Amino acid sequence: MSSFFYHTFPSGLRLVYRHAPSPVAYAGIMVGAGTRDEKSEINGMAHYIEHCVFKGVLTRQGNRFVPRTSSQIIHRLEDIGAEVNAYTTKEETVFYAATPTPFLQRTLHLLLDLVRRPTFPKEETDKEKSVILDEIESYNDSPSELIYDDFESLLFNGHPLALPILGTPHSLRRISRSSAMPLQFMQQYYRLDRMVVFVQTRMPFARVRSIIEKLLEADSSTYDSLSLSSALNDNNNADCHRIPFKPSLQSPHEAAYRRHTHQLHLMIGQRAYPLGDKMQLPLYLLNNILGGGAMSSRLNMSLREQKGLVYTVESQYTPLSDTGYWNIYMACDPEDKQQCLELIYKELSELIATPLTGSQLAQALRQLRGQMAIGAENNENNVLAMAKQMLYFNQAYTWQQSFAQLQTVTPNILQQVAQEIFCPERLFILSYE
Repeated sequence: MSSFFYHTFPSGLRLVYRHAPSPVAYAGIMVGAGTRDEKSEINGMAHYIEHCVFKGVLTRQGNRFVPRTSSQIIHRLEDIGAEVNAYTTKEETVFYAATPTPFLQRTLHLLLDLVRRPTFPKEETDKEKSVILDEIESYNDSPSELIYDDFESLLFNGHPLALPILGTPHSLRRISRSSAMPLQFMQQYYRLDRMVVFVQTRMPFARVRSIIEKLLEADSSTYDSLSLSSALNDNNNADCHRIPFKPSLQSPHEAAYRRHTHQLHLMIGQRAYPLGDKMQLPLYLLNNILGGGAMSSRLNMSLREQKGLVYTVESQYTPLSDTGYWNIYMACDPEDKQQCLELIYKELSELIATPLTGSQLAQALRQLRGQMAIGAENNENNVLAMAKQMLYFNQAYTWQQSFAQLQTVTPNILQQVAQEIFCPERLFILSYE
C-alpha cells in the first residue's frame, strides 16, 4: 500500500498527502517559480515576492474579500502555536507551516491567500525592502555563502541560473517601486498548474481534499476587483516559458577574487546530472563517500583528520530540473592552498582510477542507509522532499524506495560517475584570496 495519496483538482493544482499519527500537521504550497524565471533587470523578484506576500492579503469572509494586514497574518497562525516559514531557490518558492491538527483548515486558507491574493501595500513592502537589503549585505559579509553565488555564475554563465537568489540592491529597488512588477510576475508563474499543495497529518485524506476543494470553489465563485485569483486561475493567462539550460562550450577555468578574508575560500566542481537522471542516485552515494556529512568522508579524513589543514571541507551535489552541479568547498590558510588541492585531486583520482571493493561499497551503503533513516525522522524535511518529488515527477517516494534503487549500484557504475564528474580537466575552480 502506498504511503502517499494524490489528487489533481480541475484547475491543475496538485495535492500530495501522507498520513502521520501526530497531533502536529505539516502543510505547504510549493510553486514552480524561482530565480531561473527572472530576467537580470528583475533579479531577486521570486525572493522579494516570498517576503512581501506576508505584508498583506485579501481573504474571503462570507461572500466578499477583506484585507488582512501583516500583523493579522502573523497572529493568524502564531496565536494558535503554529510556525510558518518560506524560502526561495533557483527553481521553486515554498510557503509552509507546522500547525496543531485542529487548525489545519485555517492554515491552508492562509497559505492559499498568500499565493493567490497578496496586496503588496507600499508602506509595508518598503520596510521589507530594507530588510532584504540588509540580508544582501549580510550575505556579502559571509564568504562561505557568497562563494556559492559566484561559483554558480561561472557554471551557468549567460543563463538565468547564474543569477543570485537575493538579487542586487539595484534590481531590488527597481522591482519594489510598486506592486505592478511583482503582480505581473505572479500572474505569469503563480498558476495553479505550477503549484503543489503538500500535507502530512492524521486528518483523513478525503477531509483534506475536501477542505482544499471548498477553498478553491470559493475563489471561483466570489472574486473581488482587487483579487488576483481570477488571473492566477487562468492557466492560459500568460506566457511562463522557462528557458532551458543548454551547456555552452565554455571551457572550465580557474578564477580568483579578492575578498580580503582571513582564510582562503575555495570551490571546485562542474555541472552534473539533473533530477531524475539514472545517475542521480549513484552520484548521491559517491558524493557521500567523498565529502558528505560524516566525519569519516574521504576529504575530511585526508585534509582535516590526518593533516589538520582545514576546519571545513565538504562536497555537495545539487540536481536541478534540467541540469545540476557538484562541488567541493573548503577554507584554509592561504599558504596551504596548494597542498589542499593536491590532496583533493589525489582523492578524486583514486575514485576515477580504482573501483570500490565489494566491502567498501557495502560499508558506504550501510552508512548512507543509517543517515537516510535518521534524516527521515525530520518531518519538515520529509514533507519538503515529498512536495518537490510531486512537483517534478507527479509522485513521491519513501527513503526506503530510494535506498532500494541505491542497492542496485555497482562499483563499476560509481567509477563511471567519477570519471564523468570528477575529471580534473572538466573542473571549474574559484577562490577568494
